[in-house]
Amino acid sequence: MKHGKKYVDGVKLIDRTKLYNSEDALDLCVKTGTKKFDESVEVHVRLGVDSRHADQQVRGAIVLPNGTGKKVRVLAICKGEAAKAAQEAGADYVGAEEMVQKIQNEGWLDFDILVTTPDMMGFVGRLGRILGPRGLMPNPKAGTVTRDIAKAVAEAKAGKIEYRLDKSNIIHCVIGKVSFGKDKLTENFNALLSAIVRARPAAAKGQYIRSCVVATTMGPGIHINPNKVGA
Repeated sequence: MKHGKKYVDGVKLIDRTKLYNSEDALDLCVKTGTKKFDESVEVHVRLGVDSRHADQQVRGAIVLPNGTGKKVRVLAICKGEAAKAAQEAGADYVGAEEMVQKIQNEGWLDFDILVTTPDMMGFVGRLGRILGPRGLMPNPKAGTVTRDIAKAVAEAKAGKIEYRLDKSNIIHCVIGKVSFGKDKLTENFNALLSAIVRARPAAAKGQYIRSCVVATTMGPGIHINPNKVGA
């Protein structure tokens, strides 16, 4: 695959034989993020677990200290006082059965996070085939199915992200923008990795974090020493 000049110049800054500490790696991310737009910074963590087994799943959510730099559109599916609380907390869209029908019948998906109350899951559950593949299905472990809907909305707006294993046993997350700079990105990175370490399943054996790579949206990957993250 042929890369542009800026990508090639970025690669020259990276020692491919070296495992960096997180601060130095994210400093390089900032230096290699030279596109005309404010690139996101991504983290890819391969874990020593087997996602095919229920007792080795790793999933959770965390509010990043400095947010993600992205404007998040929140849909709250709830009724009554919960709907009022969601609106006051800043939800972009609030509704009940009519919102479920809008998604089901019109294919409407103009939101980034869906939060709901337990009493509405009977309706929201019907959307599994639509929302599941897009990572939009609410889940109690991620804090998106909750009685405290105002808190869920506020956290989503503040930069809450969900982490979960894919079929390759890798977690992929965005931790901010290049414009954040090294220090803020490092704070977000450390918060995420600490959460992943705390979520280690009891059934996991051997080395838990097998590899960790950070990169900008369009930039080269930078490998971090897996033995020195999440402390």
